Amino acid sequence: MSTLAHVFEAEGLATVSLISIRKVAETMRPPRALYCEFPLGRPLGKPQDAEFQHDVLQHAFATLEFAAGPVLRDHPVVIELDDATPLACAVPPRFDATLAPAVDELIALRAAFDRTRNARGGVTSVGRAVAVDDLAAEMQKLVAIVDGAPWNEVGLRDNPVGIAHDLRTYYEEAALALNDDPPAPGAAESWYYEITEGGRAVLAARLAMRDQGAPFPIWFYMARATR
Repeated sequence: MSTLAHVFEAEGLATVSLISIRKVAETMRPPRALYCEFPLGRPLGKPQDAEFQHDVLQHAFATLEFAAGPVLRDHPVVIELDDATPLACAVPPRFDATLAPAVDELIALRAAFDRTRNARGGVTSVGRAVAVDDLAAEMQKLVAIVDGAPWNEVGLRDNPVGIAHDLRTYYEEAALALNDDPPAPGAAESWYYEITEGGRAVLAARLAMRDQGAPFPIWFYMARATR
């Protein structure tokens, strides 16, 4: 975003950037930026809170009063991402006892995921590395790693970081259909890693890959560092 801001400004278009990581703005020095200390993935801070989101935008557009920069301002509100109380989402019961629990659970959540995707007009953030229909197969490979299979011989379709991202996103989007209100920061993540079979399988595979000597970036970034 910061790089694009410089490109647009060079063509005479004024820009404002919403920055989630202060170091990025300090390094890239976009012409006008508002640093928002919110959980990553929530650039406007609070889901379904129009008043708060408008306040963020007003602070951002206020930087347009500067004809030239770089200008970096802070939004006055800080939203911490703590290891929150997990969502109270009912995980579907076992569907096929012949499958690994994490795989069976993932398949059982498909209806909830589809409800969320349909409510968004077909939009989903799943698919950076793995299509929705292929997630179960990738989860099975992670389970195999937990059971002792070499991580680089199970046939993972993509970098494990991308797979882990799509799996977590799938679960969190499914959770939206199982929960009446927007989750608090960290609540969906805590539910995924602490309550679900799928989240626990990803963390276990991550540790197994570490113990097998996989390159640091391959396993470490499969989950937040504090996990």
